[in-house]
Amino acid sequence: MLAFKIGFLELTGIDILDILLVAYLFFRLYKLLKGGVGLPIFIGMLSFYLLYLLVKTLKMEMLTILLGQVMGVGVVATIIVFQQEIRRFLIMVGKSTFIEKKWLRISPWYKQKEDKIIDVSPFIDASKFLSETKTGALIVFAMYDGLLHYIETGDRIDAIISKRLIISIFNKESPLHDGAVIIQQNKIVAARCILPVTQKEDLPASMGLRHRAAYGLSEDVDALILVISEETGQISIVYKRQIKENLSLIDLQHYLQSYLSGKEEVE
Repeated sequence: MLAFKIGFLELTGIDILDILLVAYLFFRLYKLLKGGVGLPIFIGMLSFYLLYLLVKTLKMEMLTILLGQVMGVGVVATIIVFQQEIRRFLIMVGKSTFIEKKWLRISPWYKQKEDKIIDVSPFIDASKFLSETKTGALIVFAMYDGLLHYIETGDRIDAIISKRLIISIFNKESPLHDGAVIIQQNKIVAARCILPVTQKEDLPASMGLRHRAAYGLSEDVDALILVISEETGQISIVYKRQIKENLSLIDLQHYLQSYLSGKEEVE
C-alpha cells in the first residue's frame, strides 16, 4: 500500500515502519554504548563499512577486494569486540516491558504478595560504623536471581545478617574485605566477590574502583549496590546506572527499604 511518493522514491506504510524501527534500534545502541569505549569503536567500524560501500560503488576493484576480505570476518570481530555490550543488550531485551512484573500482574496466575517489612537496621548501623572509621565497603542487594556468576567468584557464607558480621567482613585485617558482599533472600550469601568494572569514561574522577565496580554491576543486573568510600567515608548507592552520593543514614534507610520491600522504583 503506497503511503506517499518523494521524487523517485515510493514509500509504503511498511517502509515507514521499517525506518522507524531501525532508527529506534540505533538509538538504543547509542544509549547502550554512550560513555564507554564501545561508541568510538562502533563509529570506527561503521565508517569502515561506509568506506567499503563507497569504493564498491566507484568500482575500485583492488580496494573492494581488500576491504571485502576484512568485512568477511566482521561478524566474528564484532562479537569479540562488543561481547560485553552484546550481553548487556540481551539483558535489556530480556527485561522488556512484556515480561516485567507490572505486566505479569494482569495475568490470571499472578498472586499479589503482601508488603514485606524489611529490617534494614543491621545495614544502617554497620554503615554508620564503617563510614565513621573510613572503612571501605561494597554491598550488593539483589531481590532476584541472576548473580550466580558473581557469587561464584567469591566465598560462600550463607549467614544470617548482623551488624557485627558485616563490620568484621570489611575489617581491613579480614581476608574477606577485598571485594563485594552479596545479600540475597535475607542472607549474606557470599563475600569477596569480584564485580565487573565499568568502561564508562565520564564518571567523576573522585570515584574509585569500588564505585566503578558498583556502576559496572548496575549495567548488567537489577541490583542496588551500597558503596562506602575508604578515602572520605561517604555513603553512596548505585541503582540502574544512577549514582546517589553523600547520603545520610536516613536517606540510606529510605532507599534500602524502598528496594528491599519490592517497590517498582527506588525514588
